[in-house]
Amino acid sequence: MSVSPLAVETPQEHLSLEALVTLLETIFLRHGTSAEVARSLAQNCAAAERDGAHSHGVFRIPGYVSTLKSGWVNGKAVPVVEDVAPAFVRVDAGNGFAQPALAAARALLVEKARHAGIAILAIRNSHHFAALWPDVEPFAEEGLVALSVVNSMTCVVPHGADRPLFGTNPIAFAAPQAAGDPIVFDLATSAIAHGDVQIAARKGERLPPGMGVDGLGQPTDDPKAILEGGALLPFGGHKGSALSMMVELLAAALTGGNFSFEFDWSNHPGAKTPWTGQLLIVIDPSKGAGQNFAERSQELIRQMHGVGLKRLPGDRRHRQREKSLREGVTLDVAELKQLRELAGL
Repeated sequence: MSVSPLAVETPQEHLSLEALVTLLETIFLRHGTSAEVARSLAQNCAAAERDGAHSHGVFRIPGYVSTLKSGWVNGKAVPVVEDVAPAFVRVDAGNGFAQPALAAARALLVEKARHAGIAILAIRNSHHFAALWPDVEPFAEEGLVALSVVNSMTCVVPHGADRPLFGTNPIAFAAPQAAGDPIVFDLATSAIAHGDVQIAARKGERLPPGMGVDGLGQPTDDPKAILEGGALLPFGGHKGSALSMMVELLAAALTGGNFSFEFDWSNHPGAKTPWTGQLLIVIDPSKGAGQNFAERSQELIRQMHGVGLKRLPGDRRHRQREKSLREGVTLDVAELKQLRELAGL
């Protein structure tokens, strides 16, 4: 009788969220960012790891480091905020990261949304390499509704085409509810997030059917074939492809950022961050129907549970968040060693 080999457990350590943020800040500072940029990126990356979004957590740190080393992005860029209309804010990120640009414009954006009922933030000349939900969730915590889109680098074949053109082009949405955590989702318009393909390739895993094609345009479940000359597919065929096109128009054409196909990083070996744009729309629901929006949100969730839905968008993330805050953020020992080396510790 054959005996299956025992699974080898990967040694792990736990860090408090504060300790992880501090470690990541040290890495960013050591590799050329300003203190403000380091704090913003570290908080975003640590939040993703805390919530179990591993494809956008510390997995991304080597990519940030190689990008900063390549000179592709300005780690000390100072965003320029432009108040251009009663409900419209623009930010030139200065070839820096999008999160500091959002932080610089946030107070003005909220003020305009509360006054006009809706406000738009258009970020251009920016790099976004992180999860998108941390950009919108804080607005819902303040009782606002938020929607954000960002385009990325060319890696997705439009439905019916034979070559990649779009990015993974995620859409994130957040809304408050009367009791419990905000309703939040963050989804790529590609069949799978690019970071999840990279993780699968690193682990030697196969992908489900319908995720991507190889360099010859043939369907494949091999993540390495997708990454090495292949491409991703949009989710839902023509429907996901249309949404991806919408993201290109909103995040790039409307903001003044680059389309996913308009930048060339070939002269910057090691560059990983897409140089594109981001759009945020923030709505004050108190200006809408007379009933309390958060209570209506709560009723919708109740009805969804009532028809048998067991898991809602964000449920897994919030459960993992509670566990991480209680027990510490779990990291593989080897992963933590690499982070400490990057921090010079």
